[in-house]
Amino acid sequence: MRGTPLRFKKKVCRLCADKVKSIDYKEIDMLRRFTTERGKILPSRFSGNCAKHQRQVSQAIKRARIAALLPFISD
Repeated sequence: MRGTPLRFKKKVCRLCADKVKSIDYKEIDMLRRFTTERGKILPSRFSGNCAKHQRQVSQAIKRARIAALLPFISD
C-alpha cells in the first residue's frame, strides 16, 4: 500500500538495559558481540547501542586490538 508508513520497533541499548557503568577492553566475550566475523565494528543501527555506549564500545575494541586481544582482520 502506498500511503501507509512503515513503523519499525526501536532497538533498545543492551548496555543501558543491563545498567553497565563502564566497558573494559579486557572483556573479550562482550566485545565480540559488537564485531562481525571479519573483525569489523558493528554500527549502532545494527547493534542497537545508544551513542554514548557505541563510543565506549568502539574505543574498547580499538584498545583490545592494540593489546592483541582481538584481531584487526580475521580472514
